[in-house]
Amino acid sequence: MRILALLLALTLGSTAALAGDVKIVRLLPEYQSAAAFTRVSEYFTGQESTRGATILRTQPDSRDGFYFTLRVKSATARELAWIELQVISPVSPAARTESFAISLPRGSHLIRFGFTGTDWPGPKALPVAWKLRLLDADGAELATEQSYLWSKPDAPAEKKAE
Repeated sequence: MRILALLLALTLGSTAALAGDVKIVRLLPEYQSAAAFTRVSEYFTGQESTRGATILRTQPDSRDGFYFTLRVKSATARELAWIELQVISPVSPAARTESFAISLPRGSHLIRFGFTGTDWPGPKALPVAWKLRLLDADGAELATEQSYLWSKPDAPAEKKAE
C-alpha cells in the first residue's frame, strides 16, 4: 500500500513539475484592424509576414478582430499544445469557447489569436469577461489567466430569520 501511495505521489509531483515550465509573460487583449498585420514585404510576396509569431484566427481569411496577444516562455519545446479561450462578448451572456492548436518552441514566443470577421461585433466592442487556459496535448493545464470579471465573488448569503 505504501509503494502505491509513493508511486502516486511521484507521478503527481512530476506532472506538476512539467506543468510549471510554461509561464505567461504578458497578455494584451485588444481590437486590431487588418492594417495592423500588413507589412511592406507582403506587397512584394503576397504572403502575410508573421515576424516569427504564431497568428491564429477564428476566420482565417479575415484579419479584423479582437485579439489576445500572448507572450509565453517555455522551458521545454512542445509539438502540440492548446489555447482554450472563453469569452463573454457584449452581445451574448453565454460564454463562447474557442480552442487553437499550437506548437510551443523552447524559450520565449509570441502568439496572437482572436475572434475575427463576423465572429466579433466590431471595433468598439469589448469583452465582458474572458479566461485563457494553456493546455498540453493531454489536456493538463500549463498556465491560465483571466479577466477580473471572469470570477465574480459569491453573492452575500441571505440573513436567516431568527
